[in-house]
Amino acid sequence: MQNKRRGPGDTMSRPSHSLPTKHDTPRLDFLHGVVVIELASSVAAPFATQLLADLGATVIKIEKPGQGDDCRSWGPPFLDGESLWFISVNRNKSSVTLNYNHPAGYEVLTELVKKADVVLLNQVPRVQEKLKVDYKRLKAINPQLIHASITGFGLQGSRRNMPCYDLIAEGYSGVMDMTGELGGPPQKIGTPAADLLAGEDAAMAILAALFRKSRRQIGCQIDVSLVESMTRFMSPRLVPYLGSGEPMTRSGATDSVIAIYQVFNTLDLPLTLGLGNNNIWARFWEAVGEENVARQDSYSSNASRREKRSELVEKISDVLKHKGRDEWLKIFADQQVPAGPVYSLAEVAEDADMRKNGFLYQIERNGFQVPQVGMGIRFDGMAEGCDHAPPRLGENTRSILTEYLAMDAQEIDRLESENIV
Repeated sequence: MQNKRRGPGDTMSRPSHSLPTKHDTPRLDFLHGVVVIELASSVAAPFATQLLADLGATVIKIEKPGQGDDCRSWGPPFLDGESLWFISVNRNKSSVTLNYNHPAGYEVLTELVKKADVVLLNQVPRVQEKLKVDYKRLKAINPQLIHASITGFGLQGSRRNMPCYDLIAEGYSGVMDMTGELGGPPQKIGTPAADLLAGEDAAMAILAALFRKSRRQIGCQIDVSLVESMTRFMSPRLVPYLGSGEPMTRSGATDSVIAIYQVFNTLDLPLTLGLGNNNIWARFWEAVGEENVARQDSYSSNASRREKRSELVEKISDVLKHKGRDEWLKIFADQQVPAGPVYSLAEVAEDADMRKNGFLYQIERNGFQVPQVGMGIRFDGMAEGCDHAPPRLGENTRSILTEYLAMDAQEIDRLESENIV
């Protein structure tokens, strides 16, 4: 499916124009009352705090005056002057501009830290110490603080102060070396996987720390590494190598431990097929009208099928080329055979179930409909609400300083005149 070129103001032609709309829906309340300060930019840490915000936490996003999160400038594409990458990981937050490298700005930050449960950063240890936002310094201000860091290589080891992006972490983890066609070059995954995995890890760790804090009234230091989060993602590949020494090479995802677990071409479009056990194996051959294949002793186990993978792949390919993708998918669904399409992003955007379930939706901001991808987690049937679109830079500075620090308008005006907020 091809997308037509869309102009920046061509609202009706945007893929999001027909998404269901959420109108200031209440958020989940699991973390109601928890205050999180985000001292970070890019994707990993903002994704972590968006998850916490979706669960009900108050997230105060501290940004550089006049500049903000690096991710705000990542584009095109842009929507209403804002990077759509930024929009993807910053809903349900408040944005406060604050130059905490200035003594007066640091004083404001320390007052906010006193009222916070969590501070999340993405600066390397050397920079944390330089800016006086490292764990030792902030713990002295708030002894029960949960101080979480997402960095490329963690807070320990010889690489702790090295800069890192998702791309670099994917290279270190082995996932790029395992992705791509046999004999072809290594490939990056088509999404910032290390960022998103590390963000999920940080959110999970913070939830565990909050639970302990509720029981024992103590904080902690959390250390999440892009490289280690991404490498853990490779465990089903790495552990077999460690335990066997068997070489693992990229093969276009055709070398699973399951004998038949890959993409196949059909008469028109490709599909995925996973024949993970003997019952599914039998149902597949029944679905395609060749039950006798499933009864052959030489294919009686996954191990024996792996030995004959190449001939089986050829046999299945010959069968599937006689019908189109959607016809096969209906047949396989009726027979409970695990199979699916290889969606383009355009097809994902149009998926009826994802829209109906409220997983893909849009929210209004400044007269624009802003697309969002939900958590994909429901509690008692309820998904996350959204009462705050991704914020404009500094749009909540005054309200936060007034509400949390009881700062009067005159004091805020003075900070603004000195470019501190």
